[in-house]
Amino acid sequence: MAGSRRRRWRAVMTGVLTGSLTVLLGACGVVGTEDDRRAAEELAEKHHPGQLTAIGARTLFPGTGGSEVTFAVTDDRDAVVRLRIDTDKARGGLCDGKDCARVLADAVRRGRQQAEDFRTLATAFDSCGYEVVALGPTGTPPYVVAELTNETVAKVLGEIGRCVQRWVEASGPESALAKGQASYVNVVSPAVAERRDRGKGSDLLASLTKHTYFSASYAIEQGRVDTTGSARVVRPFRERQKFGETVQSAVEERLRATHPRVVVGDYQWIWRLEPGRVDRQTGYVLYCPEPDARGRCVNSDDAALVTTDERGVPVGKIRLVHDVREGTGALRLPPY
Repeated sequence: MAGSRRRRWRAVMTGVLTGSLTVLLGACGVVGTEDDRRAAEELAEKHHPGQLTAIGARTLFPGTGGSEVTFAVTDDRDAVVRLRIDTDKARGGLCDGKDCARVLADAVRRGRQQAEDFRTLATAFDSCGYEVVALGPTGTPPYVVAELTNETVAKVLGEIGRCVQRWVEASGPESALAKGQASYVNVVSPAVAERRDRGKGSDLLASLTKHTYFSASYAIEQGRVDTTGSARVVRPFRERQKFGETVQSAVEERLRATHPRVVVGDYQWIWRLEPGRVDRQTGYVLYCPEPDARGRCVNSDDAALVTTDERGVPVGKIRLVHDVREGTGALRLPPY
């Protein structure tokens, strides 16, 4: 069991560190991946002999130059280090204007710390019965597996909230997590988790996020977590657009009775689940009683608070809220 858990952790760690442990070794130039990998291995062997093993390399996005080389850390199975290296720029001993040895040392240090942070996270969630199957590109949020229904959502959010509390306590009072104001956990269904890509990195995340999932949020105050939590639905792009079009059209139709020239904005606000429901969600739709000279709704100062079903069809009354913007600047929508 311990061995399979470590393998699972390593797979997640290898994927999650794609962005968070990237180190810039040079900025431009076009060379082959093979040359970059060889240069990175030479750099690693010179300054960290026997500690780093190259396990992959990929060409960076066109225009940036160089390659991203991935290393495993030989004495920490959960640590992964990724280096962006441009062979031509690294030859002078300076990497992006800094000493290459110091840049690499910082990368290894961060890699080890990220691995330790992940073990703390995974152990906390494992101990309360929720498997971490993936992490976001920056190391958080964790993705866990659970079925959310009207019958289970309150119970599951509470259980995950208690996992977050364990995570906070295990991280220590001086950790960024404990000093933060909130933590987030993504919840995917068992069916989606079962069909996920068993590879690593972006393929794993893509296989999860191409389906609808839930994002649970938990307020933190002085290291104590509000384990009740709240959640919102996260939809793939096309489904999100369809949902938005449905609710915006419905709101516009209702408002025309009192504002014949009303224009509804197309900005997608955050839609939170109603407590104890997964088939009811509430959010704001911005609107303008009158269009501007181009027939648009820009910098709206009015909003409609709407509760909808899963498709975006409003249920119940729509509440109008006014003076929601500071001039033409930031919105100040009341919490809901």
